[in-house]
Amino acid sequence: MLHAIGLLLAALVTAAAIAELRHRARRWGLVDHPDARKHHAAATPLVGGIGMFMGLIVGATLLASGPTTGWLIAAGGIVVIVGVADDRLELGSTLRLAAQTAAGLVMTLGAGVTLANLGHLGAPDEIMWLGGWSVPLTVFATVGVINALNMSDGMDGLAGTLTLVAAGALALAAALGGHAQSAWTLGLLMAVVAAFLFFNLRARGPALVFMGDAGSMLLGLVLAWFAVALTQGEDRAIAPVTALWILAVPLIDTVSLIVRRLLRRRSPFSADRWHLHHLLRDRLGPRRALGFEALLAVATAGMGLAADYAGVSEALMFWLFIGVFTGYTLFGWFWAGHSAPQPDAAD
Repeated sequence: MLHAIGLLLAALVTAAAIAELRHRARRWGLVDHPDARKHHAAATPLVGGIGMFMGLIVGATLLASGPTTGWLIAAGGIVVIVGVADDRLELGSTLRLAAQTAAGLVMTLGAGVTLANLGHLGAPDEIMWLGGWSVPLTVFATVGVINALNMSDGMDGLAGTLTLVAAGALALAAALGGHAQSAWTLGLLMAVVAAFLFFNLRARGPALVFMGDAGSMLLGLVLAWFAVALTQGEDRAIAPVTALWILAVPLIDTVSLIVRRLLRRRSPFSADRWHLHHLLRDRLGPRRALGFEALLAVATAGMGLAADYAGVSEALMFWLFIGVFTGYTLFGWFWAGHSAPQPDAAD
């Protein structure tokens, strides 16, 4: 009963905070204005991330009594504060990456949530340990997931929906694997995201708020945190490669796009309209594009979990993931052609 109350309270706090903050956003300069690349209808408050963080803090205070909860809030605070500053001042990619790296270090050195091994990617009876590379690769992976969610936040409801799918899959794995505290914390994440989507994904009319960089970086951090935590140790809930499948849609789209930008000798953080959601929206419209990506995320997460519980080789699932990534990258390269639109802002 207490857990259900905690989830409900987290959602209510998020909703109340967003409802109040959206009226203060213009005074604080936290407003996103439409331009040549941003096609929303009107200036929109960038306060969703602040509201979700407030809901998480309240919910975690009630429910998440584990030893790493404080570290999670501290790491979240870093990306939210810098994200709000970026939403207000457009700090640029260097400062964002510094904040993301700092949050990753809090996660690894403070909370001890570290990617110690990559599972059985070689011989079935051998674990691929990372040794001294454990901390830097954990931070690198965390920064990667944060940016994958950040770059997916280009269409109403998309980053939130992808987070709901990934958090739901991780929560299911945690519950089945006996990690009840992690399952409830992921439930808190889903509750605050659902409250945010009430304002962001409306049946009629434009979004009332956006999550901003503060929100997308927070969501990416929490997903990365549990994607690592649930894949390590003797009592791991899932294999590390399964986490890749759970996060496949944002990861593959983002890394593929970065590769294509680098091949064109452009900054990986330059902006264009070749994300999957751009390509789908131009052909299907926003609602169908969102539905398509949501179904794709459910399919990849479901495939990863099913393969894990069926005992499919981790090495096979890894190389299948690489094959899907390579195929999508080639598809995107030929679809976009060799002359993508020039950048006009940072993602």
